[in-house]
Amino acid sequence: MSNPQHLQYTKEHEWLTAAVDGVSTVGITKHAADALGDIVYVQLPEVGDTVTAGETCGELESTKSVSDLFSPVTGEVVEVNQDVLDENALVNSDPFEGGWLFKVRVEATDELLSADEYDALTNPQG
Repeated sequence: MSNPQHLQYTKEHEWLTAAVDGVSTVGITKHAADALGDIVYVQLPEVGDTVTAGETCGELESTKSVSDLFSPVTGEVVEVNQDVLDENALVNSDPFEGGWLFKVRVEATDELLSADEYDALTNPQG
């Protein structure tokens, strides 16, 4: 499985775009979406909420389990993906594009991984 090289990743399986005008986009990886199975409910932070790097900011519920969503950065949520709230399956079918979760004005980041480091974490055999 190839993860986009231009993104950064967390050990909790979230991804983050480089900031544009101080704003980054957050989502979960294909690895996480596949592990969860069919997502049937998405809870995201609201616009104006402050999220903290490494802390829970929402949850994803699938037919298999419920998983916490962790913020990779500290900052203010400036947009949520209404398409994902309306059609939860976008997280499974298009996790790196249409299935993004929220946008945040970044104040600080947690420890982030490159695509190669994330690949090594999720596929230790190479």
